[in-house]
Amino acid sequence: MSIAAEQIKKLRELTGAGVLDAKRALEEHHGDFDQALAILKEKGLKAAAQKAERVAKQGLIETYLHPGGKIGAMVEVNCETDFVAATDEFRQLAHDLALQVAATKPLFVSVDDIPAATLAEQKKVFSDAAIAEGKPADLVEKIAQGKLASYHRETCLLQQPFIRDESITIHDLVQSKIAVLKENIVVRRFVRFELGA
Repeated sequence: MSIAAEQIKKLRELTGAGVLDAKRALEEHHGDFDQALAILKEKGLKAAAQKAERVAKQGLIETYLHPGGKIGAMVEVNCETDFVAATDEFRQLAHDLALQVAATKPLFVSVDDIPAATLAEQKKVFSDAAIAEGKPADLVEKIAQGKLASYHRETCLLQQPFIRDESITIHDLVQSKIAVLKENIVVRRFVRFELGA
């Protein structure tokens, strides 16, 4: 089966796979681009999971200043080597993260960063609201858990839908870049500024 070079190129751009891997995936799926893409993405996510324990102390600090100068954000994104930190792909990721912080006002990087007392307080608020609405006792816990999941999506950067493509989360975006750049990437911290807030 003859595979078009354009398909291989597009598959490589989307997944970071090598030429031979992209060609092989297309051949194995008889030229079906979507199936080849899904397989290569899955392989990339597995590779990203294996890199999660590697130390990421290089990287950069990226800033975003909204036109008009009333909102700004700064984010530290780490990787394993200064070589990767200098790539356009990594710089674009850092810029997108700073833009995300400015636009969505997250409070935490991940769910793990939320203090236990804050989680307990939020769960109590959600449970009390469900009880006040007259919900049955057996549903109160489920309702509170559902509301906590929504709270995580609103307040945790990695749980938020990516503002440029809401079909993926920031966590998914970072994982896809790990697969492409072949290094562990960690969003270390961020700060957001809003004039007068």
